[in-house]
Amino acid sequence: MLYPLKLTAPLKDYLWGGMRLKEEYNKQTNLEKVAESWELSCHKDGQSVIQNGPEAGKSLDQYLDEQGDIVLGKNAEKFPYFPLLIKLIDAKDNLSVQVHPDNEYAMRVEGEFGKTEMWYIVDCEPGASLLYGFKQEITKSEFARRIENDTILEVCNRVPVKKGDVFFIDSGTLHAIGKGILLCEVQQNSNTTYRIYDYGRVGKDGKPRQLHVEKAKDVTRLAPPTRGTKPELHMDFWADAEVDLLASCEYFKVYHFDLKGKADLKAGPESFQSITVLSGELRLTPVGDAIDAIGLGKGETAFLPAGMGKYSIEGTADFILAEV
Repeated sequence: MLYPLKLTAPLKDYLWGGMRLKEEYNKQTNLEKVAESWELSCHKDGQSVIQNGPEAGKSLDQYLDEQGDIVLGKNAEKFPYFPLLIKLIDAKDNLSVQVHPDNEYAMRVEGEFGKTEMWYIVDCEPGASLLYGFKQEITKSEFARRIENDTILEVCNRVPVKKGDVFFIDSGTLHAIGKGILLCEVQQNSNTTYRIYDYGRVGKDGKPRQLHVEKAKDVTRLAPPTRGTKPELHMDFWADAEVDLLASCEYFKVYHFDLKGKADLKAGPESFQSITVLSGELRLTPVGDAIDAIGLGKGETAFLPAGMGKYSIEGTADFILAEV
């Protein structure tokens, strides 16, 4: 039986994280701070666990192994791995200036796929900003020199942010989330990150955090970003929901719903779906008497298997829906 799987997320206490995911998003943990909540994950560094129904207690990875590729859908057949990793990220402090490799480089050097990702700004403090590519094109020699003498920030493209902004981070794009930003990240299922600059910070061991300068030199595109910070498309399919297609690429499609009432949707055979609630509450009811409805509140995520069929969502909430 295919039914919506409510998930428990693995949590990460990186040094730049804050308290919002614990205090506002009800993440239950003994960790002092929560930097990231991996809302949908089959990665070896953190696994989502199923909360409800006959599959409760299993990791999402175990469930997929048992059910087979059919629950991922036809669009996922091109991927030799579970394709997505979805996070909520609370940046109390600045993240390192970093870059992610593409698939070819990451597989050859790291043994896993690369990372293209997108960010949706859920909330931010007044004056918050982030780094997104370079102000202008620079040479490899200048890039190397500025890393060496700690002047790399002078040529980074700093962008002020507001709630609802969208940033598409192609692999090879220099970037850094700034302090005071809470965002939802949808990305390839990879955890490979090359730090270029880290503000001289030290880790829990008291030593400077590792940089990956030579690898970063190999993969960074030394140019300004070419994408804007707005959703790709506004959609008028539902009377009770404002819906935007935030971003689409060969790896994922991501939608933002602002729901005030009821909308009917479908998890067809083409792709699984993931729903992450950013605010409010909703009730997700599959068509069919044998399948129980589930409630989702702020900071909760459900995995909907491909082929589950029609379902309705009802409530007042804004949420991210992702598929491949």
